[in-house]
Amino acid sequence: MASRADNIASNLNLGNFAKATELRQRIWFTIGALIVFRFLSFVPLPGVNPLILSELYDQTRGGILDLFNTFSGGSLERMSLIALGVMPYITASIVVQMASALHPTLAALKKEGASGRQKLNQYTRYGAVVLCAIQGYFLAVGLESFGAQSGLQAVVDPGYMFRITTVVNLVGGTMFLLWLGEQITSRGIGNGVSLIIMAGIVAQFPTFGTNLFEGGRTGAISPAVIIGFIGMVVVLILLISFMERAQRRLLIQYPKRATQRGMMQAERSHLPLKINTAGVIPPIFASSLLLLPLTISQFAGSSVDSDSGFGEFIVTLNQYLAHGQPLYMALYAIGILFFCFFYTAVVFNPEETADNLKKNGGFIPGIRPGKRTADYLEYVLTRITVVGAVYLTLVCVIPEYMIAQTGIPLFLGGTSLLIVVNVTVDTITQVQSHLLAHQYGDLIKKAKLKGRMR
Repeated sequence: MASRADNIASNLNLGNFAKATELRQRIWFTIGALIVFRFLSFVPLPGVNPLILSELYDQTRGGILDLFNTFSGGSLERMSLIALGVMPYITASIVVQMASALHPTLAALKKEGASGRQKLNQYTRYGAVVLCAIQGYFLAVGLESFGAQSGLQAVVDPGYMFRITTVVNLVGGTMFLLWLGEQITSRGIGNGVSLIIMAGIVAQFPTFGTNLFEGGRTGAISPAVIIGFIGMVVVLILLISFMERAQRRLLIQYPKRATQRGMMQAERSHLPLKINTAGVIPPIFASSLLLLPLTISQFAGSSVDSDSGFGEFIVTLNQYLAHGQPLYMALYAIGILFFCFFYTAVVFNPEETADNLKKNGGFIPGIRPGKRTADYLEYVLTRITVVGAVYLTLVCVIPEYMIAQTGIPLFLGGTSLLIVVNVTVDTITQVQSHLLAHQYGDLIKKAKLKGRMR
């Protein structure tokens, strides 16, 4: 049976892809949905002057806006209808997931199965609407005062009508993206929300590449630096591809059971523990918290006298928290390490896993069921989380440091590479699964035809 599966897997070529009609339809649907997403990123909010907005945005680069703008595919820079992207939904889902691990009521819902997950998903959507409305309102207020000190006004007609219109449009844009992501998940290929985030990041790659090679053409960046940066990106992609699939497999053994021939046979399986259990959440949280005070200080700095005590504090804060500075790099690394352990503790409960193994009669050889198993799982998980945390820190800190030292005009960090590689690997895995299912379907049909002929 295993050799048959290996032969089928080895035959997953373009010829088999051409025969998989349903898979091709799913891929074309996914591409069409992503094209709609890119079109929406160029539809501006009503009442905003795009030329003045672009000029003002260039004055506040380096803060949290750059991070969100990268994830939204430049929609925030253009203040389009989907300027907030799916980030409110991602934030709400993380909050609900953490709350379900800490709050008894939500934890009970999580254990109810499909109905409980549906209820938690409903809470996540409510939270996304609330977050989107709050962010949209503050974004509208910020746009009205954006550039007031420099004599530029990005909003044509500021007031409550503009704020209400902005909130309604931004909430509608985010909810439409969520619906579009659901359609991709059910009718396309891959995870819809993840693909939308990846499409936004990939859409910025031509800009990154243009800035890089334009710097080489003008002499601002040496050819050795360009080659070194490209080599670093390739190495990081290979490292991410390897580490994201790496796992520690714990042997699980079940009691001996009688087979049809009357023989006693022990069943064995494995409990996979990913090296990077936290995924891309730690660098997103760490960078968001670290860039938030920098962004606030940049907005506040335009309305504060630089000669005053508070103005000097803001200038000093901007200098120490700038990209590539020792304090920024140290805080960024510490934040990633902290959130790796924190989020891993939230998403994986050793005691619950040990109880489930005990209920099903499974045990780890050499470890007594119950508390001993929970302690052993926590011990193993802590050790592999150390490896995962160091890996995430290196992947995220090295690009930031190299960009700061070489002056490369890019905002392509390790977080973006993590998201792109993860989503790409998951999508390719789903494509291979569809092709494999198509191959098995053909074999079953042929077997049925041969049985009828006999």
